Amino acid sequence: MQFRKTSAALAAVLTLSIGATACGSGDTASGSDKITIGIKFDQPGLGLRTTDGKYTGFDVDVATYVAKELGYSADKIEWKQAPSAERENLIRNGDVKFVVASYTINDKRKAVVDFAGPYFLAHQDLLVRADDDSIKKAEDLNSKKLCSVTGSTSAQNVKEKLAPKADLLQQGGYSECLTGLENKGVDALTTDDSILAGYAAQKEHQGKFKLAGLKLSDEPYGIGLKKGDKELRDKINAAIEKMKSDGSWDKFVEKNFGPANYKNEPAPQITEK
Repeated sequence: MQFRKTSAALAAVLTLSIGATACGSGDTASGSDKITIGIKFDQPGLGLRTTDGKYTGFDVDVATYVAKELGYSADKIEWKQAPSAERENLIRNGDVKFVVASYTINDKRKAVVDFAGPYFLAHQDLLVRADDDSIKKAEDLNSKKLCSVTGSTSAQNVKEKLAPKADLLQQGGYSECLTGLENKGVDALTTDDSILAGYAAQKEHQGKFKLAGLKLSDEPYGIGLKKGDKELRDKINAAIEKMKSDGSWDKFVEKNFGPANYKNEPAPQITEK
């Protein structure tokens, strides 16, 4: 008699468990079938949240493609802002599945998170006025006024190593530097060439600026993910390879950087395995 009662109770518990599992199927973390991806919200050409609430840029296109290969359609993506200083925290805390945000692979970051890729190779460069041919090498900045964002490693690289006599102006954002460049208040803006190309490709800036093409550093962009998740890394790497082989990578580059006449590097070989 006791055995029958126990069996009935276990059956009831099992039925409830199966029902609860069915209701919550789709996502192991949040109880939904969505995926959260970290991107920049303020980088034209790479990751930009527009005034109408849409998301555009090369990183957005790459992230959307990878998500599709992982089984998530575009309408199942939840975009989360990933400022440079917060990328590792977002990944470690599980706030995002992965980050695609002009995220250079380096040893310091690899101690904290893992990467897939790289999916793009950028270089530190200079943006100058379209009619200015006076800057042909980094040393030429010694007699020029250079602009970058406060705390920028690109600006410090020029100031400390390449052109120590450059007059460095640090602003709160790239838009202030662009205004100064257009008005001849500064002579050049420095950061990754992909970011510069994104700004130069904006409709309101087309024809006003050009990249100097100096390649002052190598910046391999990777997709950041939680440390030790080899299965996810392998899947993302496979998606990147497919994106390159089916022509999507070239299409994304042309769409986002083409108007800037940006001479991008070919798609890089995957190194993070």
